[in-house]
Amino acid sequence: MKYDETPMMTQSQVAEAKSIGEKLARLRLARRLRQSDAAARAGMSRSTAALIERGDPGRTLAQVLRYLGVVAPGLTLLALLQEEDPSLHALAAREITKRARPLSEAELRELDFRKLPSRPLE
Repeated sequence: MKYDETPMMTQSQVAEAKSIGEKLARLRLARRLRQSDAAARAGMSRSTAALIERGDPGRTLAQVLRYLGVVAPGLTLLALLQEEDPSLHALAAREITKRARPLSEAELRELDFRKLPSRPLE
């Protein structure tokens, strides 16, 4: 039977658990792994992996470390917390919105909201 650890934790500890889960989920996405594949390799169910990624404080440290070892072999928990993995930097670079081309002068003028076009009053 699983126990809910949340009532025995401070709000900051709950936030830390959630942050660890979010970092693990982000790392898995950066490494382009499916959650079900990572869970199977770690010897756990996909629902357990989902709980880990949500930062469920009821998950054991062993489960978290096993999952981390599958998602990023050799990466330490400290390195995860410091977001030192190069794949995280690559994911952040992919997420940056980039323009396909610069705006033309006409497009820039059209977007210039300082000068409102004069319209005749109806």
